[in-house]
Amino acid sequence: MTSFDIPPSKFQHWELTIDADIATLVLSVNQSGSAFGTYELKLNSYDIGVDIELANAIRNIRLTCPSVKCVVITSGLEGTFCAGANIRMLAAADHSHKVNFCKYTNETRLEMEEASTLSGIKFLAAVNGACSGGGYELALACDHILLVDDRSTTISLPEVPLLGVLPGTGGLTRLTDKRHIRRDRADIFATKAEGISGQEALEWGLIDELATPTKFHEATQNRARELAKGSPRLEGSPTELPSLNPSISDEHIIYDWVKVDLFEAHAELKVLVGSDSDWLIRTALELDDVFCRLRFDYPHLGTLILRTEGAIDDIVRQDSELIDPSTSDQLEIQLLWRRCLTRLDLTAKTLVTAIEPGSCFVGVLFELALACDRIFMLDGQFEDHENPLPAAPIQLTKTNFGAMPMWNEISRLTSRFWGDREASSHLAAFSGTEILAAQAAELGLVSATPDDLDWDDELRLFVEERSSFSADALTAMEANQRFAGPETMATKIFARLSAWQNWVFTRPNASGPSGALQRYGSGSRAEFDNRRT
Repeated sequence: MTSFDIPPSKFQHWELTIDADIATLVLSVNQSGSAFGTYELKLNSYDIGVDIELANAIRNIRLTCPSVKCVVITSGLEGTFCAGANIRMLAAADHSHKVNFCKYTNETRLEMEEASTLSGIKFLAAVNGACSGGGYELALACDHILLVDDRSTTISLPEVPLLGVLPGTGGLTRLTDKRHIRRDRADIFATKAEGISGQEALEWGLIDELATPTKFHEATQNRARELAKGSPRLEGSPTELPSLNPSISDEHIIYDWVKVDLFEAHAELKVLVGSDSDWLIRTALELDDVFCRLRFDYPHLGTLILRTEGAIDDIVRQDSELIDPSTSDQLEIQLLWRRCLTRLDLTAKTLVTAIEPGSCFVGVLFELALACDRIFMLDGQFEDHENPLPAAPIQLTKTNFGAMPMWNEISRLTSRFWGDREASSHLAAFSGTEILAAQAAELGLVSATPDDLDWDDELRLFVEERSSFSADALTAMEANQRFAGPETMATKIFARLSAWQNWVFTRPNASGPSGALQRYGSGSRAEFDNRRT
């Protein structure tokens, strides 16, 4: 099982230090600390374990260190900043892990950019050694790249000439969309295995600043202070991060507020709503953790059914705390829910919501439903129960009208009704009111409203039908349909990852017995099938 909840005190690859308003993350990868298998993490190369620690470090800085306004990312390994994703790991990993690893890595890089844009935490890449592949992608995710000018250190995206795979999707996209590198120069850079160094890298816009080895430390400190000084981060109080410690068996994954039942081909996830003061942060952390677990450890479960349970009044009160944050701690909890929901958007499983008596799909929890491919809502009660609960309503709040945008930077409601402005604008009049099944169907908020006689059969048949389809075809269809409307850098990254990277990793040029991933470092050249498709 993969562990996604790692506190800084248990890091084995990163060292996190805080000095007033500047945090420093030093990458010193433990070569023998691989997440699985027997590969060595040489040259500060990384696997999912290294990336999970980075994600946890950023989360800790955002939630527990409100004074931090700049994060310096640098290396503790002499002569090397980061060699990118570990090639032995990629060669040994199954296809599902390869793609999920790339997805998680890109989500973490995008969280850094979100922290800069929305939280005011600026990132400085102090590149003090060779920087290639995913290592340069990490630098690209920062606000400023400072490169040591020692006449030998280079930056590179060498995946095409060396590995026969796409250069990290996020790397290519950031070259053109973020740093505005000219197309021909991007082509030269991405096919030049040895990379580019010094003044040429600066002139092309691949980096922002150079410093000689003797002045590198001073330049790093000066730039970090300048970035911190310009940060608009709000004042706030530290938020304690609870440990999750889920109970995991063959049948269940159980947290305090999130319960998952595991079946042969699908899983059923229920969010319980409480009145505890830490419900918002703990539930978001639990959901984020379980979404990652379902991706990496349960790829065979193709469908996820989402349910909720609790008092409407409790979720209305909890949801209200996510609107209009005025301190950094309030803002970070709102953004934590936002990231959790985007994690669900990108999960390669069929997502379906079941709204039934006892449900509380209100505000932020209705966002879970809006992220789904289908929404089933029971029309009425379960009449055969001894003491039937009343019919479940859904309720829109301010949270549903822009507080939790998707990666395409529009709300899930806007995305659902893309191109139908009248329908989406009409919904604002229903904010704060309870909407039952018939009206929800009329408003286009749900997909189907079976009665209690058909409820169980409708859900069962849906799961069975989904299980009969090609998983590859479903993933492609769902990834395409979930993001209507405008294109952003993030949607480009994930669309290319879902399609191109998914495809490239299965091709013999990369993963075949004579492909580049298998022959890398062996002394034998890869054999490529050069027919274009």
